[in-house]
Amino acid sequence: MKLLTAFLLFIAWATAVTVCDCRARRIPNALVIAGLVAALSCALLLQAPFGVSVTQAMIGMAVGLVALMPFFALNMMGAADVKVFAVLGAWCGMHPLLGLWMIASVAAGLHALWLLIRSRTPLAALRRGSAPTFEVAGRRATPYAACLCVPAMIALTMGLFAEHIQ
Repeated sequence: MKLLTAFLLFIAWATAVTVCDCRARRIPNALVIAGLVAALSCALLLQAPFGVSVTQAMIGMAVGLVALMPFFALNMMGAADVKVFAVLGAWCGMHPLLGLWMIASVAAGLHALWLLIRSRTPLAALRRGSAPTFEVAGRRATPYAACLCVPAMIALTMGLFAEHIQ
């Protein structure tokens, strides 16, 4: 497997996650598993697009899973978001995860703010108990997994171009 193939494989997986999350606010487990298998296979074949080893991929996966698990336990995030972050850790290792998480959180916050303003949702409506913070058309309003994947695709693409420019 060539590095370009691994690069395209990651882009295809991250794009599929983004599209599923934006359209349905749901990411099929089969897509999550396919991403994990692809990430670990690329690392095993020394063709990981982010240049991680199998050990780094496994550590990144564990860190990604553990980092967002408390938010799932507090019902602040869906299970798919946690699983996608773990798979992103397998693709890129643990070091970029904090930056991806921060960028995704800012993007999700801006998206939620825009939706609040656009839908004219009163702030008092945000204090519902176990329901999602707010919904649009019956769906959770912010596609967090998409907010995680898009910066990862941009980082990989920028890294690829930066590598060839030098």
